Amino acid sequence: MASQAHAVPASESHEIRGLVDTRIVAFYLVTGLIFLLISMLAGFLFSMQFLQHYPLKGIALFSPGKWRLIHTNGVAYGFIANIFLGMMHWAIPRMTLRPVFDKRLSWFIYVAWQAIVLATVVGLLAGQAQALEWGETPIWVDPVAQLGLILVAINFLPPIIRAPGPMYVTNWYFIAALVWTPLVYAMGSFIPQYFFAGAPAGAIGGMFIHDLVGLFVTPLGWGMMYYSVPILLKKPVWSHGLSLIGFWGLAFFYPLTGIHHFLFSPIPMFLQYGAVISTIAIEFVVTTVIINFFMTLRGSGDMLRSNIPIRWYYVGMVNYFITCLQCSFQTTLTFQKIIHFTDWVVGHAHLVMFGVFGFWLIGFVVQILPRACGKAGWYSNSINEWVFWLTSSSMAVMFVDLMIAGLVQGYQWRDLAPWEASLKASTPFWLVRTVAGTAMIVAQFMFAYNIVKTLAAKPVAAGAAARPAAGGAQPGLAPA
Repeated sequence: MASQAHAVPASESHEIRGLVDTRIVAFYLVTGLIFLLISMLAGFLFSMQFLQHYPLKGIALFSPGKWRLIHTNGVAYGFIANIFLGMMHWAIPRMTLRPVFDKRLSWFIYVAWQAIVLATVVGLLAGQAQALEWGETPIWVDPVAQLGLILVAINFLPPIIRAPGPMYVTNWYFIAALVWTPLVYAMGSFIPQYFFAGAPAGAIGGMFIHDLVGLFVTPLGWGMMYYSVPILLKKPVWSHGLSLIGFWGLAFFYPLTGIHHFLFSPIPMFLQYGAVISTIAIEFVVTTVIINFFMTLRGSGDMLRSNIPIRWYYVGMVNYFITCLQCSFQTTLTFQKIIHFTDWVVGHAHLVMFGVFGFWLIGFVVQILPRACGKAGWYSNSINEWVFWLTSSSMAVMFVDLMIAGLVQGYQWRDLAPWEASLKASTPFWLVRTVAGTAMIVAQFMFAYNIVKTLAAKPVAAGAAARPAAGGAQPGLAPA
């Protein structure tokens, strides 16, 4: 468990305690998990329509389409963004030995970001969604969200830039995310809306969809891995060179992949071919990163059994490799003829957004939350074990189920079977998806119970609370 990791010297711990605002870290982590629960319940509600048991028929406010948007946007901006913000408040001051630009700005951003997420929910329920995947936020929310992302960059970039000595790979990823994310959000939220239409808008929308994953979530996720894993394993990353290949490969190839969402469209074919090639190239880049981390694990394999955060992290890495391998096949023109618009794509999206980044973020919460709240440890390690196994097994079931469902649907459509036939063939798979999703929701409520009981425990003394559970400052991180 997290509490078993190495400690840093007492003087360094005292210095770090003054740099890290653990209260805002805890607020971000807990808020992110609350949004995860709400988003998963919205997804469960949406899934019931496929089983013809939707409980709120005829109520416009609770139409399945609206709750599907709350499910996706809640995960992206409520769950993922909040925990990543908490993670950076924890990691960046510890690596740079400098506080964020302004702690008052940190709290302003926290309150403003929750207001943005809630305003998005209100706008979606009011029918004000925009017609862009992952960019459905109402028009009146977009400028505020854009300003918020700029403020986040202003708050985190100064300590990284001013840090003396070599820059760690983690901070390369963080700088990239802080610069790329406002640009990506502006690209998706304003350019298709105000400047282009038709095929050009589709091309830009496709790049936005994928760059939101590749240039916002991915650099923050891998940056978190380069920060957390070496400290938990008490050893440096295996290869500094491979870490640089991973970063620059992501920077070069990922911005080119987004148009693979619109193969066989009016978008010029040379752009579609370029997206296919760059998508396949990303798989090779990801392979170097996976090799790097698994070679780092070499000799410490028992940590997969004894350390729950490491388990979350490495299962997420395996899922990342699977999703990228799957993507390199499914973006080819041959494969697209079968799986386009099928549940194969739904399974792929769930594995990457929750099976990868969701797993990493839950692992980070397990690793950090008791320390951020000044607690001696988790109320129940056994509950955390159950949460991991129930979540990971049900995620695997959902992914395989939807992958098979997508092939069944795709081949029936290719053979021009009646539409009703594909619906009947899909129903058993949709039932399995709902059951697996229910198991994941139960697991997260178990996790929430463990968090509540942990927060209710008696705080430890200040000196004891300062002992790092897993996530000291600089040791073990490869400089770039």
